Amino acid sequence: MSATLERPPTTLSENLAELVERLGGIPLERIRMSPPPGTATEDDVLRSERMAEKRLCELIDGVLVEKPMAFRESMLAAYLIRIMGNFIAQYNSGIVTAPDGFVRLFVGRVRSPDVSFTSWNRLPGRKVPSQPIPTLAPDLVVEVLSPSNTEAEMKSKRREFFGVGTRLFWIADPETRTVRVYTDVDDVVTLAESEILDGGDVLPGFSLPLRDWFAELDRQG
Repeated sequence: MSATLERPPTTLSENLAELVERLGGIPLERIRMSPPPGTATEDDVLRSERMAEKRLCELIDGVLVEKPMAFRESMLAAYLIRIMGNFIAQYNSGIVTAPDGFVRLFVGRVRSPDVSFTSWNRLPGRKVPSQPIPTLAPDLVVEVLSPSNTEAEMKSKRREFFGVGTRLFWIADPETRTVRVYTDVDDVVTLAESEILDGGDVLPGFSLPLRDWFAELDRQG
């Protein structure tokens, strides 16, 4: 596992346009104005998650950025958590987390992957962390695209996670019913709905027919 990067917060943007660009061109409504951009802390991340509306936010250099996840994306994440969790429990190979599984990547950066897998070897004492926001790099990170996610935003996330030691990054697209499999920031293979997703060296033996995964979107009573 790579050492956790220690970086000072980035200098605040001089104007809103610069801030939006730095955040990957995301919609303005995802940028929280309370607390003011540049002043947010990890306590604010936890406070937003615990509020009545349960807003999931990531922390980017003192800015709270809402994490978009609508009903369909949540269904896909929940299905993967169930399937992957059962596989991992069978071999006791580590832990799986949901979107509110915050991780600190480095100073000023808190992310909350839609799904993540972390092996016991990466966890201090091979135990579940007791901190609400532990410093760690998951072995596998999964993001389910929402309409407001941008390519620049996703690339920033890949750069950060791979920079601290993540080994595999999946991006699922509910609209095209494809999954992009990254083994580095720009090293990607795109799988169609007719193909099978596997865990590679990160989760040996794990496989998931994408047709089964995306079929969740078509379920009826």
